Amino acid sequence: MIKYVQGDILKTKADAIVHGVAPNDDFKQGLALSLRENWPAMYKDFRHFCKTKSPKEGDVWSWKGAGGPYVINLMTQDAPKSKNDHSGKASMTHVHHTLKNLKSELGDLGDVKSIAITRLATGVGGLDWSDVKPELESSLADLNIPIYIYETFQQGVEAQAA
Repeated sequence: MIKYVQGDILKTKADAIVHGVAPNDDFKQGLALSLRENWPAMYKDFRHFCKTKSPKEGDVWSWKGAGGPYVINLMTQDAPKSKNDHSGKASMTHVHHTLKNLKSELGDLGDVKSIAITRLATGVGGLDWSDVKPELESSLADLNIPIYIYETFQQGVEAQAA
C-alpha cells in the first residue's frame, strides 16, 4: 500500500527510512546531512562499508542503530569522480536498479513492516519527480507493507500515516 504524506521523514514511525545517496557520499546535504547529524555512527559505518566493499551505483546498504529505524541507503547517484569531488547526479537507470535491490534487501532484513521514502533522487540527484514517481509506484506496488512517500517536507511535523 502506497500512501503519499507530508511531514518530516525523521519523525516517521515506519520501520525504515529509505533515501538516495552516491557511493562514497559525504552526507553533507539534504536528508543525508540530517541523518548524519542524528546518527553519526551510521555515517562512520557507511564510510567503512564504502572503503571495504566499493559499492556501485544501483547498490543498497542498510544500517540500524540502537532504538532507531533502519536507514536504507539507495545508491541512486553517480559516485564522485575523485576524493575531493561532489557526488554526481542520479539517473533513472540507477533508480530502477536500487528499487529492485531494495525489494531484495527488505526480504533479507525480514523485520521491516513499513518504510518511509523520500522523493527519491529529486533533490541533489537532480531528477524530475514526474519521472521518478511512476517508477516508485510500479517498482514497489507489489510489496505487502505500508509505504509512506514523503512528497512534501514539513520540518518537525509528523506525517499522518493512517
